Amino acid sequence: MGAMALLPLHNASSSFSFSTFTNSFSPLFAMLATASPSFSCCFGSSIHSKALNATVKSSCHAQQRPEPVIMHNRIGVLSPCLQQHHHCPSIVYAAAPSGQDAVTAIKPGVPSPPFNVLITGSTKGVGYALAREFLVAGDRVIICSRSDERVRTTLQDLTKEYGKHQVLGKSCDVRDSNSIRELIAFAKSSLGYVDIWINNAGSNAYTFKPLVETSDAAINEIVETNMIGVMICCREAIKMMVEQPRGGHIFNMDGAGADGGATPRFAAYGATKRSLTQFTKTLQAELRMQRVNNVILHSLSPGMVTTDLLMSGSDTEQARFFINVLAEPPDVVAKYLVPRIRCIPGDPKGKSTYIRFLTGFKAYSRLIARILFRARKNRYVNED
Repeated sequence: MGAMALLPLHNASSSFSFSTFTNSFSPLFAMLATASPSFSCCFGSSIHSKALNATVKSSCHAQQRPEPVIMHNRIGVLSPCLQQHHHCPSIVYAAAPSGQDAVTAIKPGVPSPPFNVLITGSTKGVGYALAREFLVAGDRVIICSRSDERVRTTLQDLTKEYGKHQVLGKSCDVRDSNSIRELIAFAKSSLGYVDIWINNAGSNAYTFKPLVETSDAAINEIVETNMIGVMICCREAIKMMVEQPRGGHIFNMDGAGADGGATPRFAAYGATKRSLTQFTKTLQAELRMQRVNNVILHSLSPGMVTTDLLMSGSDTEQARFFINVLAEPPDVVAKYLVPRIRCIPGDPKGKSTYIRFLTGFKAYSRLIARILFRARKNRYVNED
């Protein structure tokens, strides 16, 4: 655990008004959101309700202070060691500014790193990038995928760099409860316990077409993987973690549609991601109702990531525009998310969090830069 560092949060009053900014450009953003569902899905519920967070973030950039981490209904500022190392820095939480600084230092808690991490769908894309970042930080990681072959090849790749004792692999189909229970047994026998479980496995069946043209098989694949699979994984992970002295943290990955925005051409996918946010909140409420305090549910929002899934839908002008403006490679997203995930287990407050890579402020800034200066044009795909 890094040394305690108090970073003052000054009054967030600023000449820049985020709400005024969004209201001024609301017709433009409404048009953009309608043209591409990928725009609205990246913000979660942060577009208007997180105006305070965006204002604090703007103020921090202006004064060259560390950038705030948007985590649920609070603002955490990370010490500079976050950018330099992957061990958990100290976090300072502040309530909404009220004329005077209100700072509470969070003391180091348990469990402490290194952590045992399990990531579903981690042989490619965001899951693979997350696994690498946890390994870089010194954690032990279990990767998994439906494909035995992908697990073997990925395991060979990672063990060359990090050693066979740091990374383990097991095939698992999250649609099958028996397969998930086998994964749990493997985790117990190989690591003993799991501190961080990330439900990253997801599918759109590589289908981008209206629902009336989508096959039964594709709809079943999407719903069974994204919703039923996450439900079963959460159920089995909770059963394991509640018996662990260290407890555990479960992170569910959101996606397009999580904010309730329309997702034309992938309606089933958007519906599952919308329901997942409600499911995560409900499951956390159930745990509190049952007085389970050592297992906590969280949400992760990677924004738009240049994975095979996203790029397979880059066949329209609007999609290519937003991919170039808003998307980032998996390794960039993972470098942002992993240090923030690793701060959570040591937080004695034990609150559910929602960590977003692509905040509304960041997205709006990029869109304005693109409109005014043609920034990021043709960055990933050719728009001409």
